[in-house]
Amino acid sequence: MKRPALLLAPVAMLALSGCLARTAVGVVTAPVRVASKAVDWTTTSQSEADEKRGREIRRREAQVGKLQRSYDKHRRQCDDGDQNACGIARQEYDQIQDLLPGLPREPR
Repeated sequence: MKRPALLLAPVAMLALSGCLARTAVGVVTAPVRVASKAVDWTTTSQSEADEKRGREIRRREAQVGKLQRSYDKHRRQCDDGDQNACGIARQEYDQIQDLLPGLPREPR
């Protein structure tokens, strides 16, 4: 009975030593992995910054387009004599002018 246990003991030690070594490596490298993950979460890559900037530009362009269409409509109504439309058109024009500096200029 004791003989099979004695034969299995070296095999078990070899198997467990690999498991223990792997665990030790995992424990040693865990702080580095955690720190690198934290740095990744807190920093913004250049491509992420570019994507964010692109989304903001597209949002502003859409807003300017919507305001421009509304401005054109109110401007026509103002030309037809609607004084209320003239005031709205002025406000929309001012909003467009506020948004334009945040948009890239197109080459000529």
